[in-house]
Amino acid sequence: MARSAGADSSVERIAAPERRVLVIYNPMAGWRFRRRLRAVLGHLADAGCVVTVRRTARRGDAEEFARNAIDEGWDVVAVAGGDGTINEAVNGLYGGQAPLALIPLGTTNVIAAEIGLSDDPRTVARTIAAGTVQDIHLGTANGRLFVMMAGVGFDARVVAAVPAWVKRVLGKGAYLLTILAGLWRFSRGAYRVTVDGETHSAASVVVANGRFYAGRHTVAPRARLDERLLYACLFLRPGPWRVVRYGLALLLGRLDGLADVLILPGERVSVEGPEGEPVQGDGDIIARVPATIALAEKTLRVVAPAAAPD
Repeated sequence: MARSAGADSSVERIAAPERRVLVIYNPMAGWRFRRRLRAVLGHLADAGCVVTVRRTARRGDAEEFARNAIDEGWDVVAVAGGDGTINEAVNGLYGGQAPLALIPLGTTNVIAAEIGLSDDPRTVARTIAAGTVQDIHLGTANGRLFVMMAGVGFDARVVAAVPAWVKRVLGKGAYLLTILAGLWRFSRGAYRVTVDGETHSAASVVVANGRFYAGRHTVAPRARLDERLLYACLFLRPGPWRVVRYGLALLLGRLDGLADVLILPGERVSVEGPEGEPVQGDGDIIARVPATIALAEKTLRVVAPAAAPD
């Protein structure tokens, strides 16, 4: 990977004759993914792409790079990182024409799973170079965009409590440790959740735009990114043992069959509760309670794997 000359040492270029691809790379996604990124970049060069890599150094860089990319004429803006980095880039790209592509390097890669993208470097590069561009719907939480889900309650408290350095080192294990350490502290919530005018009480709520959660676990089976509809998943009962039960049902694919879980379709969800509590979106804290969660006005162009021929 040759580093380009110039004042910006965070920019790297790969010489290739055709498609212009900006890669926004979060090096904090973890050292274990660097070999995968190098392989993807090599395959992109082989496919005839001109690639520029911009490395993020702090929170907000991915959003700034993506926003600047709107006027820079890139054919594709690819994000090499986890769902949080993708979320930042989405907030920067929103309203522009450059399509978003993914190079999955994160802990769970839920967004990649939702569009059917594997982490195989050759497949990822082929998708960026020749995939299909699709429009997907987005959600907003107090005006901040998210792709897959927004959560209030237990999962948001866990996300807020996981130290970034622990997540880099342990990956999914960081969440498991935080869940175990906070099971009694984080599991007692009380929220007033209104879905398209219908109000319920809940211990936690996840508003899903896509069907997957925490990897390839299904939280809202009917949710689709190409459908203009959200699904509010209400966990009705508080307490540590209820959280364990909900978690096991999620792992077994039986969450939607529990009597104390409501999954309600809607376009607008408001959540009231203790003021200032965190709202997680795509695995990062993006807002605070009270929260209004709704569909975004515009869609986002995303590069997805080409469908296999019949």
